[in-house]
Amino acid sequence: MIHFATDTEAADALHSSYNKVLAEVKKVIIGQDSVISNTLISIISGGHCLLVGVPGLAKTLLVNTISDALGLQYSRIQFTPDLMPSDIIGSEILNEQRDFKFIKGPVFANIVLADEINRTPPKTQSALLEAMQEKIVTASGISYKLPDPFFVLATQNPIEQEGTYPLPEAQLDRFMFMIQLNYPSFNDEIDIVSQTTSNITQKATAVLSAEELTYFQQLVRRVPANHNVVKYAVSIVSATRPDNELATEQTKQYITWGAGPRASQYLILGAKAHALVNGKYSPDIEDVQAVAVNVLRHRIVRNYKAEANGISEQDIINQIVKDTKWF
Repeated sequence: MIHFATDTEAADALHSSYNKVLAEVKKVIIGQDSVISNTLISIISGGHCLLVGVPGLAKTLLVNTISDALGLQYSRIQFTPDLMPSDIIGSEILNEQRDFKFIKGPVFANIVLADEINRTPPKTQSALLEAMQEKIVTASGISYKLPDPFFVLATQNPIEQEGTYPLPEAQLDRFMFMIQLNYPSFNDEIDIVSQTTSNITQKATAVLSAEELTYFQQLVRRVPANHNVVKYAVSIVSATRPDNELATEQTKQYITWGAGPRASQYLILGAKAHALVNGKYSPDIEDVQAVAVNVLRHRIVRNYKAEANGISEQDIINQIVKDTKWF
């Protein structure tokens, strides 16, 4: 049983554990520091994460390495057009006693890698919805609880549109963060090639347990957030809605649909986790700003005018954050 005398002591322990996990992951993953940090913040907050990037940027390796460093059970689901819901949640079989027995699918793990999630039809995508939101799955009218902690880390390839099925907004909204992976820097790529073409392999060692991670997730929710910080987060989200009185001119001009209340919740949870991993005991305005793009980029819908002018979701969000006053 994990116990700390005070939440301040627990926050210090989280900060220390985060740095240890970060060091282990960086043994294997070269560069991508921001991606690693944001993925860990999502996990510490108890949220699911969508990683978007072209092939070859080590998305799968990143998830596998994080699960090793956190000491969590890991499973990988390769999404394909012929994947069925039962391939994810499991199915019933007739055993030797002629009784039906439920065989658990790969979703019964602490970390589930949903690889190329947009390659499978909506029916199969929706099989993850209940699991992601309720942390249970239902088969033949019987509900089965998923392991605790439970995360879905999904990957998506942004350049191949043929043979893909765009994720519906309802499922996108289940992901706390959408994180974009970019190409490594020139020097990082030299290090990557040197490391991966030698006979020396690196592997992360578990430095955190599932019990400790669950405790730290609960700690994040206990962290106090100043009313002004909460008000600022809600103001940013409100400013993404074209028909809201707080909407900016850019919002009215370029956004068709803004973010919902879940975005405000994730902004505060993400800000709390961001504060803790950076050695602070309470989130401030900068912590909200640090997670704003990853929380909001998949929750706003640009119109054709924005696309024609080459204005991205990130451009719009950065401008909203800049224009939103804090109190």
